Amino acid sequence: MNEDSLKQRINLELESLSWNQLTEVGNQAVKLGLIAGHGYHKGQYEILRQGKALLMSPDEALKYLQNLIQSLQEGT
Repeated sequence: MNEDSLKQRINLELESLSWNQLTEVGNQAVKLGLIAGHGYHKGQYEILRQGKALLMSPDEALKYLQNLIQSLQEGT
């Protein structure tokens, strides 16, 4: 396996891990009642919250969801 193939494989695995993390955090937010749903839509990540569809990058979505969950935990 050459260096370029190895780099590409590592990048794909890292991307997969971040998708898995985003999915897990999104599912947790749904279970907590913080959002109604989440998923990819037209190349961006969509979060359904309070009757609105929020579109953002996957990185922004992860931070947004983590902040929502953290604010709930700090409020209790």
